[in-house]
Amino acid sequence: MRDRGDFEAFVVAAGRRLHTSAYLLTRDHGLAEDLVQTALARAWIAWHRVDGAPEPYVRRILVHEFLTSRRRRWWGEHPDDDPPDEATPDTYRASDDRLDLAGALGRLPVRQRAVVVLRYVEGLPEAEVAELLGCSVGTVKSQASKALAKLRVDDVLGDRTGIGGER
Repeated sequence: MRDRGDFEAFVVAAGRRLHTSAYLLTRDHGLAEDLVQTALARAWIAWHRVDGAPEPYVRRILVHEFLTSRRRRWWGEHPDDDPPDEATPDTYRASDDRLDLAGALGRLPVRQRAVVVLRYVEGLPEAEVAELLGCSVGTVKSQASKALAKLRVDDVLGDRTGIGGER
């Protein structure tokens, strides 16, 4: 049985990776933080039942929450005249390439984006991606192929992708 200390250690060890994946899926730091927080809250509820490595379990929650949240009608916050107290440093916009890649990922359909993030950013095998998304390995392969084809011809990325040819 896992305890609170195990959960805290897991969050410290995997939190940044989960946030990076969430950011690449949502393309918004606030939404990414909310997505990670929701996934961790759901994982905390079931923490005593998690067997083996917890990161795939939490990643699955994160991906499913992202996919289902895209289908829901938004009832969230509304803009306010008061600015936030303090801005947090934006470590993901350190290079133009990352920003352009994040934009290109955002132009992909949601399922293709999820496949690219899980397969190429997280480095998961096709079978695990298929299991996370609840589809076949063939679907993962075809979605990845379609996504990579779109990224190859993306005007903003130009020849910087290194996908399928010289750089």
